[in-house]
Amino acid sequence: MDNWTQTLSAGSLLGIAAAAILLILVLIVRFRVHALLTLVLVSLLTAMATGLPMNSIVGDVLVKNFGGTLGGVALLVGLGAMLGRLVETSGGAQSLADALIRMFGEKRAPFALGVASLIFGFPIFFDAGLMVMLPIVFATARRMKATVLPYAMASIGAFSVMHVFLPPHPGPIAASEFYGANIGHVLLIGLPIAVITWYFSGYLWGQILGRKFNVPVPDFLSGGAQDNDTPKEPAKASTIIGIMLIPMLLIFLNTGLATLISEKVVSADETWVQALRMIGSTPVALLVSVLVALYVLGRKRGEKASALEKTIDGALGPVCSVILITGAGGMFGGVLRASGIGKALADSMADLGIPVLLGCFLVALALRIAQGSATVALTTAAALMAPAVMAAGFSDWQLACVVLATAAGSVGCSHFNDSGFWLVGRLLNMDVPTTLKTWTANQTLIALIGFTLSALAFAIV
Repeated sequence: MDNWTQTLSAGSLLGIAAAAILLILVLIVRFRVHALLTLVLVSLLTAMATGLPMNSIVGDVLVKNFGGTLGGVALLVGLGAMLGRLVETSGGAQSLADALIRMFGEKRAPFALGVASLIFGFPIFFDAGLMVMLPIVFATARRMKATVLPYAMASIGAFSVMHVFLPPHPGPIAASEFYGANIGHVLLIGLPIAVITWYFSGYLWGQILGRKFNVPVPDFLSGGAQDNDTPKEPAKASTIIGIMLIPMLLIFLNTGLATLISEKVVSADETWVQALRMIGSTPVALLVSVLVALYVLGRKRGEKASALEKTIDGALGPVCSVILITGAGGMFGGVLRASGIGKALADSMADLGIPVLLGCFLVALALRIAQGSATVALTTAAALMAPAVMAAGFSDWQLACVVLATAAGSVGCSHFNDSGFWLVGRLLNMDVPTTLKTWTANQTLIALIGFTLSALAFAIV
C-alpha cells in the first residue's frame, strides 16, 4: 500500500463512490440483505473497483479499518450497555424519568433531556454520552407511553452539536490549530451557535418526527421487553445522577489536564498526570462507573453476585449487532479513504473558486459524504483549506467563524459509511429508510443551520 498510487481520474472515483452507495441502498432496502453482509460486500467490491492492490485489500484496508473502528466503539458500547442495564433493572432510570417529568412537566420532558445532554456533552464524546443517556431517554419515553423519537433526537442531537462545534472535542481543536484560530473565540461564538442549532435540529425536529414516525421504545439497553415487575425499592433519582456524573467528571478531568499540558502549566511526563489521564480516558471512566453501579445499585441493595452477573451479561447480547455493523461502517469509510475517493472529492470542491468560508463548508461536507467520520472530515478539510484561510487575512473572530463553518460541513449527510449512522439506527431499532429520514436529516439540519449562523456571525464580526 505504501508504494501504491491511484491512477483513476477524480470523475471515475466519484462515479464508483456513487455506485457503491446506490448498491448499499438496493441491497438493504430492496433485497433486505443484512447491513453487516452488505457493508462487507460493498467495501470489498469498491476496493477492487478502485484498483487497490489485491494483496492489501483484506488485511491492510478492510480488517484494519474494521478493527480500528471497533477499538473506539466496542468498549464504549459494551460498558455503556452494562451501565444502562444496571440503571434500568434497579428502577433508577424510571425514578430519574419521573423526577424529570415532575420538574419540567410532561410536555417539556424532551427539552429537559436535551438540556441535560448539552451539559453532559461539553466534556464527553458523542458515543460515550449516547450510551450514558439513552437508558434515561428510553425510560422517560416508556414512562410517557410515547414514541421514542422526540426524546431521543433531543438528547442525541445535543451530543452531536457539542461534539462537532465546541472544544475540547478533537475536531474543532484541530481545525483551530490549522487555521490559527483562538480556542476562546471558538468557544464564545460556538456555544450560542451550538445551542440554537440544537433547538431547531434536535428538539423541534424531534417533535416533528414524533408526529410522523411511530418508533416504539427499543429494548436494547433494558435487556428485553418491560413488564410490571419493578423493584420494591427502586434506586433514587439522586443516586442515578451521582453515578452518571462519575464518567462525566472523570472525562472532564482528563480534558482539563490536556488543556493544562497544552498551556505548559503541567508536564505530560509527570507520573501523576499520566495516571489521572488514564483514569479519565473514556473506556476507563465507564469501567469505573460500571463497577460503582454494580456495588451501589446491586450488592448494596441486596442483589446476589450471580444475579448481577446475569444482568450485565444479558446487556451484551443485544448490542453485538450494533457493534459489528458499526465496525463495518468504519470499514467502508476506510476503503473510501484508502482509494483516494475522499481526496478526489475535496480537491474537486477546492478547485471551484468559491468564497473561502463557503469553500471550507463544502470541502468538509464533501469529505463527510465520502468517508463518514465527522472528525476526520473536519480535520482534513481544515488542513486542505488552511493556506487559503491564512491568505485571506481574516480577523481572530472571523477565524473562529471559519472553524465553525467548517465544523458545520463536517456533520452533514450522515449515511452508510458513518459509524454513527449505524449506531443510532440500531440502538433506536430503526430500519435504514427510517434512519435516513430521521438521523441523516438531523445531521443535515445541523450542517445547514450551523453554517448559516456561522456565516451570519462572520458578517457581523
